[in-house]
Amino acid sequence: MVEEVQKHSVHTLVFRSLKRTHDMFVADHAKPVSTDEESHKLKMAAKLRAEYSAVLHMPLLKEERDKVVQHLGSEYIQQSYAESSGKYPEYLITGTHPYPSGPGVALTADTQMQKMPTQSGVQSLALALPPSQARQDASRTAAGVADIHGHAGNAERSQPPLHSMALMEAGGTKSSALVSRKAPTMPKPQWHPPWKLYRVISGHLGWVRCIAVEPGNEWFVTGSADRTIKIWDLASGKLKLSLTGHISTVRGVAVSARSPYLFSCGEDKQVKCWDLEYNKVIRHYHGHLSAVYDLDLHPTIDVLVTCSRDSTARVWDIRTKANVHTLTGHTNTVATVKCQAAEPQIITGKNSFHDTTIRLWDLIAGKTRATLTNHKKSVRALILHPRQYTFASGSPDNIKQWKFPDGSFIQNLSGHNAIINTLAVNSDGVLVSGADNGTIHMWDWRTGYNFQRIHAAVQPGSLDSESGIFSCVFDHSESRLITAEADKTIKVYKEDDTATEESHPINWKPEILKRKRF
Repeated sequence: MVEEVQKHSVHTLVFRSLKRTHDMFVADHAKPVSTDEESHKLKMAAKLRAEYSAVLHMPLLKEERDKVVQHLGSEYIQQSYAESSGKYPEYLITGTHPYPSGPGVALTADTQMQKMPTQSGVQSLALALPPSQARQDASRTAAGVADIHGHAGNAERSQPPLHSMALMEAGGTKSSALVSRKAPTMPKPQWHPPWKLYRVISGHLGWVRCIAVEPGNEWFVTGSADRTIKIWDLASGKLKLSLTGHISTVRGVAVSARSPYLFSCGEDKQVKCWDLEYNKVIRHYHGHLSAVYDLDLHPTIDVLVTCSRDSTARVWDIRTKANVHTLTGHTNTVATVKCQAAEPQIITGKNSFHDTTIRLWDLIAGKTRATLTNHKKSVRALILHPRQYTFASGSPDNIKQWKFPDGSFIQNLSGHNAIINTLAVNSDGVLVSGADNGTIHMWDWRTGYNFQRIHAAVQPGSLDSESGIFSCVFDHSESRLITAEADKTIKVYKEDDTATEESHPINWKPEILKRKRF
């Protein structure tokens, strides 16, 4: 009769396996390795020669010398000590080095030897020696990130920031002296005039989600949760045209500088191309499997890039409607995309707590060039600087600045403690961040100084919770800032022409501008 095999749960089997493994190795746990005598002697000899060679010739008392010779593991050093002790009398020892022979000066018994130095003489002699590697390592202090930025381009600093052990050349003799170093100072931010609200435009019946200004700077386009696209006169703020065709929220709009086309995308998975001469849709770009959250046009070639909740970004040929590339790699919703003519030509940001990365893409190969993982929370906004080879990303944890082409981290802009939906920057170095709670923060791009905070009142009849800002953009003259908001309005800001640096001084503190690396 065959015995029935007792069945155990997977949990029991795994536990037993772990226990057997533990029992197998528990005897050797934390057991020190036995010391090999010969290896130890070789190690100590090498250490003596590497770290103490500069002071091995220093004078020693006779009894101390005997101890050293007895304990040294190197036969070479023992022999040299024995030779030196037998060559000279007990209280006549060699100095630091024999005097060098000069023209017409011969080495004699008097010039080759020195008398036994005093204790103070020994100490001064030791101070006069160049610092050993061990001493330099002991005095080396890790530099802060602010210190690194303050001394960018200078030689590497191996001393504490406030004091440096500087070797002074004086009469051919090296001596070390404490030289106080000036504490690093943070750069003072550039003064920017404050911005003020001067126009509120109403007309949409739902949240205004996106804005784009046309290249001629005469009108701008908005897309809304009311499923319409509206075109407004930039100078007067009057409605010029309404376009209908989307069956869900319009999340992205872009106006082409190369052709009379307007592009839009929405939560209905559709990407449309509108001919502005006939005000109708002439092309659809089919392929996304879920809501399309953003789009951008390439500045120099006829290419459109869209990003979606289906975790992909897609590159489209505008004329043929062909899906040139499907950029895969993100693991959740791709919230924002930007294009530029230089490498990398496509940048995408992720809107997910599971994937908080920014990816820089090679447009030709259709593959990721670099992945930036510094953000801890979702990245909903990206903006490229109009003049510098840099960009910024917005997230609830921080606004971060990066350097192209490989995404080198520059600095953090901390203080906008909200969900940042949008970023905008102008050539003057004014960076704007708009958040879900209706706040706008103005930053100095170079230093990261937050010089102004704005929280405009919501439209009458709206709830206080409907004060979110979904998009903001500078017009092409960079004198106006347009925001799309949750209270169904479009707000226009401009610089205060009457403000001066005397009336609005920069109340900055250097510690605010410390740059932290995460």
